[in-house]
Amino acid sequence: MGMKYLSAGLMCLFVVSASAAETIRFWNLASETVTSIRLARSGTGDFGTDLAKIDADGEVDHDERLAIKNLSPGLYDASITFKSGRACLVNKINIEAGSIFSVEEKDLVSCRK
Repeated sequence: MGMKYLSAGLMCLFVVSASAAETIRFWNLASETVTSIRLARSGTGDFGTDLAKIDADGEVDHDERLAIKNLSPGLYDASITFKSGRACLVNKINIEAGSIFSVEEKDLVSCRK
């Protein structure tokens, strides 16, 4: 009987560990604080919810990493707005399961204020 509970407990631990390993992180390497980041499958323009709101203060500071759960791996475009009001796009970000993807100044295109 005890072995059954031990097996069930180990299975639960494995499932939790596997899902934690799949968490994707956004690393803000741009020069400003990000106030909004929305992702769309590359080329669709169908940007989703604001991922910056996941963070406790609703912003992603320079050099801060933001954990994003339930994001499928793939090729994405990002719409990013900064604290200064500057809004930019980043095209064709390859996001892999359990990885960290970053955005730097050199990645930003089509910026406007």
